[in-house]
Amino acid sequence: MANPFLTPAKIISGSAALEDAGSSLAALGKKALIVTDRMMVQLGNLDKVLNLLKQVHIGYSIYAEINSEPCDTMITAGLKQYQAEQCDFFIALGGGSPIDSMKAIAMMSVEPDRPLNAYMGHPVEVPLPKKIAIPTTAGTGSEATQFTIITDTKNDVKMLLKGGSLIPDLVIMDPQFTMTAPKSVTSATGIDALCHAIEAYTSRQAQPLSDTFALSAVKRIFNNLVKAYEHGDNEEARIQMSLAALEAGIAFNNSSVTIVHGMSRPIGALFHIVHGLSNAVLLEVCMNYVKDGATDRFAELARYCGMTQAEDDQQAADLFIENLAALLVKLNVPTLAQLKVDRDQFFSALEKMAHDAAASGSPANTRKPITEAAMIELYRQLW
Repeated sequence: MANPFLTPAKIISGSAALEDAGSSLAALGKKALIVTDRMMVQLGNLDKVLNLLKQVHIGYSIYAEINSEPCDTMITAGLKQYQAEQCDFFIALGGGSPIDSMKAIAMMSVEPDRPLNAYMGHPVEVPLPKKIAIPTTAGTGSEATQFTIITDTKNDVKMLLKGGSLIPDLVIMDPQFTMTAPKSVTSATGIDALCHAIEAYTSRQAQPLSDTFALSAVKRIFNNLVKAYEHGDNEEARIQMSLAALEAGIAFNNSSVTIVHGMSRPIGALFHIVHGLSNAVLLEVCMNYVKDGATDRFAELARYCGMTQAEDDQQAADLFIENLAALLVKLNVPTLAQLKVDRDQFFSALEKMAHDAAASGSPANTRKPITEAAMIELYRQLW
């Protein structure tokens, strides 16, 4: 069977990547809508991008109204600004939320009268304005993917929208931006990247090229995430984590995700928990559940990461889950109670969450049959 494999058109990474990207930016448009958030303004990260745009004589309009849970109303407002300011391309600066939002605004710019939720289940393949992603966290991988996650405010559902046209045309990965991320963000986004890589490798849709990127990402993360978390100014650890997030993004962009992402989106939509944290809360519980459906894959992850050379797959797979659990402890992953989720409200939403998770399609990629009843039980285990 033939497998398509999609990546960003161009990636510039490493120290001084932003400075080296000037000519590449100048070739993509005349006036950019910069999609970002208030924190990027406060940290001075936006000024660094603006200085470069001025040097290469590119106009810009700043849309800094994105928060950690982007929704359809934010996208509509961004589209209006893009049109009013007569922009012709996009730059996203921030974590997954601004990058996802940029994709959605670009998508709507082609058919402004089409509601965002009308894209559900209909991949976007028509040409879009040029899109540049400058990630400031090492986790979501959105800079490398054909996916965007936007909340439908009327139905309290996180919409997973997709299409090859959503992949950014240029990715600029400069460690100066990730070094501003606080410990909690470093932890949550790093675990998000780990979820992407593990799920990509254990997905039913995995393919040889996605496996290559997934394995590399998992190993980089185990070797560097704690260093980046404990020593935020460690430039090499930050560079390695940015590469890992990109690799993981490329991997799941081509093999999809599985149960963790399927189950985490309803938690985020209903209880407004940021994506990386909802993944982190679920990761160990879900991987324990699916392990016996992909024992050989978990065993290979353990061997590739140097955790064991045991020939017995079951033993090696168990060691991988043990190391995963130990990593989550080091990264101080909070519980739902610590995240201020109301227990009674959570339990009353079990059936809706399981239904919405199944409807997303992601759990079906898991190499173990999973029912809504099984997902309800896994949600219960979080308490």
